[in-house]
Amino acid sequence: MAFPWKKTLAGSAAFVVIAGGAAVLTGFAGGCHGHGGHGRDPAAMAAFVTNRVDDALDDVEATPEQRTQIHAVKDRLLESARAAHAGRAEDRAELLAAWRSTAPDAAALHARVDARVDEWRALAHQAVDGALEVHATLTPAQREELARKLERRMSR
Repeated sequence: MAFPWKKTLAGSAAFVVIAGGAAVLTGFAGGCHGHGGHGRDPAAMAAFVTNRVDDALDDVEATPEQRTQIHAVKDRLLESARAAHAGRAEDRAELLAAWRSTAPDAAALHARVDARVDEWRALAHQAVDGALEVHATLTPAQREELARKLERRMSR
């Protein structure tokens, strides 16, 4: 079950402290072939996201305390995304088995889709909560600086 979000990661990862969940979700949902060479390797994805977070924190001159808090949010989201991504091999195997079957179980397939959508919905809610936590961690001036950068990035 592939999600067309991998380009979103490339465009917004620098602003993971604003929309960290979205960046994390996109990286683990669709893989990232062709984006920085990290493919689907979770360690490479984590390093990529960490680098982008650090760049953004450098831009706003974040304090050591802010960095610690924001990295904790990032780490939680990465772990949740990694867990959500873990079931993809089983999904593919079940879909292939159903395709090869003479009588695929539509109810089972729909239930698998529903379970995955629920998993990603929960992860998206965690991402929003994480972004709100980051929002509360930064000063108004820091949030405005990141908003300006995000606005420029989004207008491309």
